[in-house]
Amino acid sequence: MAAGRRDVLNLHHQGIGLTSRRTRDRLVERLKDQGIRNVALLEVIRNTPRHIFVEEALAGRAYEDTALPIGHNQTISQPYIVAKMTELLLEKAAPEKILEIGTGSGYQTAVLAQLVEKLYTVERIFPLMQRARRCLHDLRLHNVSFRHSDGGWGRKEFAPYDGILVTAAPPEIPAMLLEQLKIGGVMVLPVGSGAEQSLQRVVKTQEGCVMEMIEPVRFVPLVLGRY
Repeated sequence: MAAGRRDVLNLHHQGIGLTSRRTRDRLVERLKDQGIRNVALLEVIRNTPRHIFVEEALAGRAYEDTALPIGHNQTISQPYIVAKMTELLLEKAAPEKILEIGTGSGYQTAVLAQLVEKLYTVERIFPLMQRARRCLHDLRLHNVSFRHSDGGWGRKEFAPYDGILVTAAPPEIPAMLLEQLKIGGVMVLPVGSGAEQSLQRVVKTQEGCVMEMIEPVRFVPLVLGRY
């Protein structure tokens, strides 16, 4: 779904004060200053109400460039990281079918859903998945397929994917996810543990994989199992 083809906002989602359009405009300008250049992506971020993906008490901080708690020892990623990972995923091609590992709050999901044709997302924590599903339904984003499952398994039945985006850090690149990426496909993910994590972009080739280290990051760990 190309940016600009759907207006995801209604009067409730437009926000006021610290959640207003003007506040989002300032966020987009900060992202530009940090090097984000994809115009369609910036417009999606401008038009997506991040404040509905956090608890009401934190809504006034939704457009700060910071991660925020969403419960269950999880966080919503800072807008810069969401923008950077999405830009890296889209930079080399225009992917149609994407797999997201770690739905979390659903904010990254909502951003991706407005830029690709079909999005498959996996979340191991059932209450988070349910809340994210409601948010995307409210935004009328219907090209997303949700699954409550262990993210390390991926979703093999819909493979191969043009791109895979992982929003939690495994200690190494998961082999099962690489198997589900098509030749020429791109995976963007944090890799490492504790303070020793780096954002990486992996391009799958006939000969193997080409890996690019982007920058240091801090993500919650990719945990096995579901609940």
